[in-house]
Amino acid sequence: MTRRMRERLARAGAGDEGSVLLLTLGYALLAIAAVLVCASATDLYLAQKRLDALADAAALAGADGFSLELDGDDVLAELKDRTVREQAAAIVDATGDGAALVSASTPDGVSARVTVRASWHPPVLSLFVPDGVALESTATSRTALR
Repeated sequence: MTRRMRERLARAGAGDEGSVLLLTLGYALLAIAAVLVCASATDLYLAQKRLDALADAAALAGADGFSLELDGDDVLAELKDRTVREQAAAIVDATGDGAALVSASTPDGVSARVTVRASWHPPVLSLFVPDGVALESTATSRTALR
């Protein structure tokens, strides 16, 4: 190996110092960003599932707010919009987690349909979504006494 080749190799290798550190920092930032996105996505999924469960519970309570009516020898369970709304509102108010009752009614006198709305805010870096994300869930429950 000649002296000139050694000088070229020394100059070429001198520019690589510290590049591994920058690459490591870049991958670390990418990994942290991936963890934050996964945590936010998981929290959003769980918030939607909690809202679904609340809508189910409110619809079930609304379907239990029936009144019994006699039709000859038969006893019929009849739902009314007012009682469905009262029962569903009691369940939604009892949770106290920021959910609001949008609508509660009985489309056919036998089933209760309830819609609940809430707002989700990311657990980390919420300044990117300051108003939050609107979530809504609708559930229907049918009374068993028909």
